Amino acid sequence: MSMTYCQQCLEKQRKIDQLEEEIVLLKARLRYQERTVKEGLFGSSTPSSKLPHKPNSSAGRPNYGGGKPGHKGHGRTTVSERDADEVKTINVDDMCPDCGGALEDKGTRQRAVIDCQPVRIKKLLYHLERRYCPRCQKTITGKPPGVLPKCLYSNNLLVYAAVQHYIYGNTLGQIEKQTGVGYSSLVDALHQLARILKDVPESLIEDYRKAAVKHADETGWRTDGQNGYSWLFCTSDISVYRFRRSRSAGVAKEVFGDKLLPGVLVVDRYNGYNKMPCSIQYCYAHLLRDVKDMEKDFPENPEIKTFVEAMGTQLANAISLRSLDITDEEFKLQADKIKKAIIEIVNRQARHPAIQKIQDIFRQKADRLYHWADDRNIPADNNLSERELRSLVIARKISFGSQSDAGAKTRETLMTVLHTLKKRNPDVTAVFKLALDKLAEKPDANTSKLLLGLDSS
Repeated sequence: MSMTYCQQCLEKQRKIDQLEEEIVLLKARLRYQERTVKEGLFGSSTPSSKLPHKPNSSAGRPNYGGGKPGHKGHGRTTVSERDADEVKTINVDDMCPDCGGALEDKGTRQRAVIDCQPVRIKKLLYHLERRYCPRCQKTITGKPPGVLPKCLYSNNLLVYAAVQHYIYGNTLGQIEKQTGVGYSSLVDALHQLARILKDVPESLIEDYRKAAVKHADETGWRTDGQNGYSWLFCTSDISVYRFRRSRSAGVAKEVFGDKLLPGVLVVDRYNGYNKMPCSIQYCYAHLLRDVKDMEKDFPENPEIKTFVEAMGTQLANAISLRSLDITDEEFKLQADKIKKAIIEIVNRQARHPAIQKIQDIFRQKADRLYHWADDRNIPADNNLSERELRSLVIARKISFGSQSDAGAKTRETLMTVLHTLKKRNPDVTAVFKLALDKLAEKPDANTSKLLLGLDSS
């Protein structure tokens, strides 16, 4: 039996199919352009500084400062005599300044004032007494207090410059204006300080390897005009920085070594960490962002919408669970419940390739996705390292990176030392100054034990 068809109708149907495909492509391109205008060039990964308009502000409207209508405020806080660093009494003359009459005593009134001392350079000249010992035939020379051997600048000045630059992000140009010390002199002084402390990062790496929970992340950093990367390997009380031209796994391998390590490494899904000799926990915040992007890419697909709602809720619950004020038993019960819900979602039948892609991650990498449910101390996100990298990103935007390999090495050493001290002590300036003073007294002392064993409290 022969089949007949209308050639004209067939051509019309082909044209309809072609136009429908073009409509789908044009809609996708339009959604991309709309997302680019709203979210920037990198979608949900666009840094907040690059967003065309912040999500909490209206386009074109200036962000007015000051108190909001209806806000009562808290007023100015006072200072008690116990908390005051200095208490002064301001006297009044016995005679009235207006009419010359005698004044009667009415007690005192307290007024709190917050003051500060400006940064001022003092040029000190020490006369170092020298004495000779006939017994051992040595000449003993007095040592200036708080000054490292062969160093022009005092520990006070070195600590101020290092902390301001590597902790608070002040540029060396700003520090030059504050202190009156030349830019090049500051650079040389920081290089010298880094050489003195060069062995400390290796000791911290040993402690990092033993940690039960480790974090790692990286961001761009230029050195001598060439593209490169800054790596951060951190825990709750350790920060180890590495500045390298490469983003290869070899950089992370320098820190982790070859031997099997205890603990869990929390990272994003960058392949450079996958072969590290320890257990790995993938960051749920990155996965949650990928899941939410699916709905933006396919807003009209009901299967995508259902999957995003279900999966996004469970990922968000997993991230926030650790911060809840609940007992360990309650945590375990809720963690198991969330884990089972995620496993059930990723094992469902799915038709859309975008859903299958997310499901495949959880199916194929299950050994890297559920450590947070087994141990409350293991977070489901990598926020610790990402938040710590923010100050470095700001420094990169201001300085455009390091001017030389020596500058990158100095920054690597001093940032490792100072950021670790900041995590371990409430006053990083005081404890760093104390360490350098002790090192000035005993130049041959073990710098790692000296720095990491101090407490400023």
